[in-house]
Amino acid sequence: MHPDFGYFEETKLGKPYDLKLLRRLYPFTQPYRLLLFWSIVLVLLITALDLALPYVTKVAIDRYIVPQMDSSLRNKTNTAESKSRLLKINMADPAKRRLVQKYNDLFQLEDQTATIAYDALANIESSDLAILRRHDITGLTLISVIFLGLVIINFGLNFIQKMIMEYTGNMIMHDLRMRLFIHIQGLAIEFFTRNPVGRLVTRVTNDVQNMHELLTSVISLIFKDLFLLWGIAAVMLVLNWKLALVSFTVLPIVLYASLNFSKRARDIFRELRIKIAEINTRFSETIGGIRIIQLFRQERNNYDRFKELNHENYLAGMRQIHVLAVFMPLIELLGMVAVALVIFYGGGRVLSGSLSLGALVAFISYIRMFFRPIRDLAEKYNILQNAMASAERIFLILDTTNTLPQHPAQLTTGRLDLEQISKLALDKVWFSYIENEPVLKDISFDIQAGETVAVVGPTGAGKTSLINLIPRFYDPTSGRLLINGHDLKTFDVSLLRSKIALVMQDPFLFSGTIRENIFNGSQVFSEQEIHAVLESANCKNLIDRLPDGLDTILSEGGASISSGERQLISIARAFARSPQLILFDEATSYIDSQTELRIQQALGKLMQHRTALIIAHRLSTVRNANRIMVLNRGRIIETGTHAELMRKEGFYYRFHQLQNGI
Repeated sequence: MHPDFGYFEETKLGKPYDLKLLRRLYPFTQPYRLLLFWSIVLVLLITALDLALPYVTKVAIDRYIVPQMDSSLRNKTNTAESKSRLLKINMADPAKRRLVQKYNDLFQLEDQTATIAYDALANIESSDLAILRRHDITGLTLISVIFLGLVIINFGLNFIQKMIMEYTGNMIMHDLRMRLFIHIQGLAIEFFTRNPVGRLVTRVTNDVQNMHELLTSVISLIFKDLFLLWGIAAVMLVLNWKLALVSFTVLPIVLYASLNFSKRARDIFRELRIKIAEINTRFSETIGGIRIIQLFRQERNNYDRFKELNHENYLAGMRQIHVLAVFMPLIELLGMVAVALVIFYGGGRVLSGSLSLGALVAFISYIRMFFRPIRDLAEKYNILQNAMASAERIFLILDTTNTLPQHPAQLTTGRLDLEQISKLALDKVWFSYIENEPVLKDISFDIQAGETVAVVGPTGAGKTSLINLIPRFYDPTSGRLLINGHDLKTFDVSLLRSKIALVMQDPFLFSGTIRENIFNGSQVFSEQEIHAVLESANCKNLIDRLPDGLDTILSEGGASISSGERQLISIARAFARSPQLILFDEATSYIDSQTELRIQQALGKLMQHRTALIIAHRLSTVRNANRIMVLNRGRIIETGTHAELMRKEGFYYRFHQLQNGI
């Protein structure tokens, strides 16, 4: 990976095959296999109806519109049949008697040439011919009704099949999106430090939507078109195998063009997926850092960087269009060449009498139908390639195993040993974000139940890294964290975190009501319990002051209230969990003195009869801790109470003097 506009490029993929990706999608279709089965059945019926329509046209032409007079004249069986039809004409009508007489005169010429027979037929008056072809008109009417019926049935089946596939596709995408969401939620914090928000948002939204297009449009179309191609080929070979082979001469060129298009299109769509993710990431960072951008007047610089990303996406899109602009007209051209071959070769066969006109018309219809699925596949191929590129990225995340390792004993001993946290201990803990660059070095200490321990030190000493190890946001590089004498890895992570509350320096609040932020995910609270939580967290005055109280809706991140008010709400959230272990990370930084006093009072109530680990920059907040540890450059250099450390006149003493301006 290398930086590109402040981002890390996504992993370069090898040469995946569409079938392998489709096989990986197959388990998501299992709950809906019955619907997919009926969809395939409907596709087969629709294909059969599509194949029947040109053949019905052939029957209408050959049997009723342009009957083969030469065969009737030369074939005695047909002649006898024609005469038998005439006998059924009402001879009482003088006009019909004249018609019978002329027709008998015509059949007396059956041993002469076809030209003489056609001349005799031409002498029949139009009124007489209408009577003669009454049977043909009746048959033509019946064929038209059948044709219209097939079209209506085809429409109905297409509608049902489309609805089934839309429902199935939406449900499969619902399941895939939830699977992706659950997987991402379960990944370690380290994964999120290496992947921008915009990239992950792209995976869950745009890429999943591309998979929806694959299922609802492409897969059903592929089934239908494959059946249609094989069916058309079979019918054409049955009608006239020589003419079918002539029309198939263009297929090698079609195959070569399709393979070449496939190779070029895949690379372009991969690049498009990356560029879209980078655009989303840049835009997400712009919104998140809009104050800084405007304050430092970086609008133009940020615009130029976004413009360059957008231009790269535009160039990739144009390369996609160029490929399609060559492939689509080429397929259209080859289809027209095939039609021209059919007209030339088949027309000659019609003139020689070895092929009927209806068969030629049906052949032209079939050959145009034959290239229609190929054109459809070409039109949908961009969706297919886009979906395959998205599938690669989705499965890249699903294949990520950046999760915290689980101990085999976590489900057996974990629940028993974590009924009550009686002791937390760190044993020779080393930790680093980057290999060979340790942030914590040989840290060892323990905290007894009900004890309050504070960790102080300069910025960059490793305080926040230390507190992140306890709820297992990260695992130590070496050493162990122990609760009740057991390694943290032996406990179920969810159970462990249910016993811990974390109050951060900059608390995060979700968009929604204050009630949801404080009590969501906790047990059901009565009105008395809610009142007690708010009073203990010094939140009651804040809630009463708001127009909708607990039901006041907060904007994203709680930006509509002050940082001190957000901190009070986060403390109330910690109260609602009733935790056994409290972790404070610079909980009173950047707060005015009056709000700090309220927060200190709330924290004091929260820590009563609970184990607490406090990370503090302001030494005034840790004077009453049972023990204070001084962390500097990843090591604990001093330990003691406030009074003991002041008497030592070491690092803590100098730090205290510096903060108080002495």
